[in-house]
Amino acid sequence: MATPTPFNFQDESLRELALTHSSTGLPRDNERLEFLGDTVLDLIVAEELYQRHPDLDEGQLTEFKADIVSRRTLADAAREASLADPVRFGAGLRGRALPRSVLANIYEAWLGAIYLDAGLDAAQAFVLATLAEPLAQAAVAQAPENPKQELQQIAQRELGEPPAYRVIDEFGRAHARAFLVSAEVGGRCFPPAWGRTLKEAERWAAHEALLIWGEG
Repeated sequence: MATPTPFNFQDESLRELALTHSSTGLPRDNERLEFLGDTVLDLIVAEELYQRHPDLDEGQLTEFKADIVSRRTLADAAREASLADPVRFGAGLRGRALPRSVLANIYEAWLGAIYLDAGLDAAQAFVLATLAEPLAQAAVAQAPENPKQELQQIAQRELGEPPAYRVIDEFGRAHARAFLVSAEVGGRCFPPAWGRTLKEAERWAAHEALLIWGEG
């Protein structure tokens, strides 16, 4: 198999593990590397945005990071770098177009393997090379001005019902509370989001739902 990126592994077993999808049914696959890569990616992207955009507040940084690490963005990066070409898949995935979720998982697994093999600097170099364009456009491409309104319009149009918002958790004193809220549409529960007010949490929850909805 040809290495799908300029990175040369010192530990060839890590490379082989990164390229073994769980659908193969083999005793060892890349799911643990995917878990690690997801965490490493969050750190690298968060630091990069923090350093590049000192004018952005915490909420804006969170918003831009969510878009950069979304399945849509990672799938595009994996496709552009041909990361899936040498991956071993089970019969159910061979010979057909891979969904975004699988491509994004491959990206994270590859990143996790690079981190274990050569450390954070190498992982950062991989992320900056493969996500250069999304990182450059982070402060240019704005999120929806009113994600709650946009989510409601999409839900009404496609499912004929409005979204609901459920408070999952809250903490803090009366003057400094935080809320964890999840958007639910048509029986589907989307990832929750924190906000310093209930309104802010609902806005972030709607934004999270829009990111997932756009992945198809």
